[in-house]
Amino acid sequence: MFLAKYPDNPTPPPAHTHTPTDPAPAPARRSLPSVSIDQKTVAAVLVGGVVLTALLAAVAVTAISVAVAAVVLRSLLRDHDRR
Repeated sequence: MFLAKYPDNPTPPPAHTHTPTDPAPAPARRSLPSVSIDQKTVAAVLVGGVVLTALLAAVAVTAISVAVAAVVLRSLLRDHDRR
């Protein structure tokens, strides 16, 4: 019931016998524009990356210290109000 049924004598697909007389031209390959990068550019990008990373780290440390100070002040004020 669930078995596939195949034809008894399958016909093969027709063979392609036509050969083109003139071959199609190969597609033109586009080359990328050449970009010259000197050592000063690489150094500037590296220094910029280091500076931005340092600034990001400074912002993260400042945010953590402000959060800790807020928690300490809140607990101090809560203890002061209870007295």
